[in-house]
Amino acid sequence: MIPTLITLIIGAIGLAAWVLLDDPPPRPLDLPNKPFPDNWRELLQKRWPLYNALPEVLQHQLEQLTLVFLDRIEFQGVDLEITDEMRVLTAAQACLLLLNQDTFYSPQLRSVVIHPRAYTATSYDEAGGEAMEKQIAVQGQSWGSGSVVLSWDNTRTGAANAKDGRNLALHEFAHQLDQADGKADGAPALGSREQYQRWQKVCSRVFADLRDKVERGNKTVIDDYGATNPAEFFAVATETFFEKPHQLNKRRPELYALLSEYYRVNPLSWP
Repeated sequence: MIPTLITLIIGAIGLAAWVLLDDPPPRPLDLPNKPFPDNWRELLQKRWPLYNALPEVLQHQLEQLTLVFLDRIEFQGVDLEITDEMRVLTAAQACLLLLNQDTFYSPQLRSVVIHPRAYTATSYDEAGGEAMEKQIAVQGQSWGSGSVVLSWDNTRTGAANAKDGRNLALHEFAHQLDQADGKADGAPALGSREQYQRWQKVCSRVFADLRDKVERGNKTVIDDYGATNPAEFFAVATETFFEKPHQLNKRRPELYALLSEYYRVNPLSWP
């Protein structure tokens, strides 16, 4: 969830959110080659089925990325004590998005805040030209100012069920990738104008189709929440790509191919 002013988007107006600009290349990341604690590896094997599906080379890379994450990012608990299980399981899921990228999250990302369960946050809706404030229950938030907030209940259960297309950690950290350029617009840093043009073409079409199906009450492989706006579309599509790759490739092969190119992995080849 992006904690910003939510504007209702009618029809295809929201498709203009993808802006075609070239981004500077990200700073390369030199991964360490340090021992990964056996008890942490056992934790991932027991708590996160998707870890077990990764090829051995990607498991090793993920473990090293997790060590970098834990070294760089501070964990804070709200009404709970942060444990190694919380840190390792959260960090590993976040680092799934970084496999084969040779980069890390934006330097602006500094902390992960964990609540025991869904919590109350303030939402601002705009209707009729007036902003209305209301309290809503949320499972997580991604702040461009440098923090990701998660419900531990949903982070844990999202990891445990790796086939339902719903994973809170993947969702919120996909927002971090999207927000790295200062905008939550559904287009992460892609590197070239041609990539942005292809991204805009594919995502605009699939997003519009998703919104139409949701409005008609039709069943979709991408969760309905992805029809909220382009930023949520990218985050939800990321969840679907990693947890329901076969269904996504069957229903929206062009989107699967686009995300596979961006994330530099092919979940179709994982058991």
